[in-house]
Amino acid sequence: MTTAVDDQALERAYSSVSETYKGTGDLHAACREARAKSPIFVGDFIRQFGIPTNAGLQQGTRPTFALFRHQDVMTVLRDANNYTSGFIAEGLGAFFDGLIVLAMDGEQHRSVRALLQPAFMPHTVNKWREPIDAVIRNDFLKEMIPLKKADLMEFGLGVPIRVMYALLGFPTDNKEQYRQYAAWALAMVGGNQVDPQRFEEARRSAGVAVARLYEVIHEVVVERRAQGSPGEDVIGNLLRAEHEGRMLDDHEVTTFVRSLLPASGETTTRTFSSVMTLLLTTPGLIDRVRADRSLVPKLIDETVRYEPVATFKMRETANEVQFHGVTIPKGSFIQCMVVSANRDEEVFEHPDVFDIDRRVKPSFGFGFGPHMCIGQFVAKIELNCAVNALLDLLPNLRLDPAYPVPVIEGAQLRGASHIHVLWD
Repeated sequence: MTTAVDDQALERAYSSVSETYKGTGDLHAACREARAKSPIFVGDFIRQFGIPTNAGLQQGTRPTFALFRHQDVMTVLRDANNYTSGFIAEGLGAFFDGLIVLAMDGEQHRSVRALLQPAFMPHTVNKWREPIDAVIRNDFLKEMIPLKKADLMEFGLGVPIRVMYALLGFPTDNKEQYRQYAAWALAMVGGNQVDPQRFEEARRSAGVAVARLYEVIHEVVVERRAQGSPGEDVIGNLLRAEHEGRMLDDHEVTTFVRSLLPASGETTTRTFSSVMTLLLTTPGLIDRVRADRSLVPKLIDETVRYEPVATFKMRETANEVQFHGVTIPKGSFIQCMVVSANRDEEVFEHPDVFDIDRRVKPSFGFGFGPHMCIGQFVAKIELNCAVNALLDLLPNLRLDPAYPVPVIEGAQLRGASHIHVLWD
């Protein structure tokens, strides 16, 4: 299927999502203050920042609570029996015919996750390291090197999309269309709007994007199955996957691949922006990492703790529960404030200090428990390759003093909008 390419569609979609979930106020300060007052907040904590949430979309229908402590967030995220995710199908999941892993619980989640997981395990994704590195160096940085200056966000937006769509199994003869596909995927994320006047328009745009992506992916899936389902990419693995005698049909493969697209580029891009912002603004850090590349994984892990892209995870209580003397009724929403738990003073020493040398402890940037991010290993390889390639090929990489210092912001989805740099 040939698609007309709008060169600026991706940038517009990304900016729209950033604006939608940016919100107002200082999220870290608000969480720090709330955490000091009480480990639990009765009400929709995130609503004060003016961004759409699952609770907000169903305002008034269910009691809502927020948890700030590391141990409490871990308790909820690891227990999928008492704290469920099915409500997601009422919002974002509606775009995927309910076939979205994030919105599944119980046996359905276990069986589908077992079919999807092998395509994203380390032994599989490690095979992609060299191709990813080649794409970054040859398709992107080779053209950038002579420019001596750039906004790294243009690189950060393009690379994950090119890499992930190839690894998913999209045809490589229409790479220029990947950006349009990614723009459609982001339109799905932007379908939730806190502004009622924009809500219907955003949902209509998201519906169109969902339909177009389905057509594109389904065509690829049908063709690949007719070829015998070859290849070690995600679509090939899903077409061959079998769990307890069950295999996925074309509709399921198409819908699951479509549900992976928003995170496959957008989340990695935001993480990249935070990694590079912290690398370039933390005194002396870039010199250390340039000299010792074994620090790159630590840089990534500490960034995911310090500035997680998704600031909270939502769950619904399957039974009445209690936290810190507060009774939470069955059917309530719980906002697990990941951004707060990752800076809990009871777990992390000097939590508001960015320190790549700190002792590794569980943080929740990629989630936790049964619903932990299925693509985290792919994202880490992409980020590792990107940082190493930038340090290898852009000598004396530094911030451009002609532009403002990049800032990591966002009440629900965090990241930097621009990272203007120079190199020799």
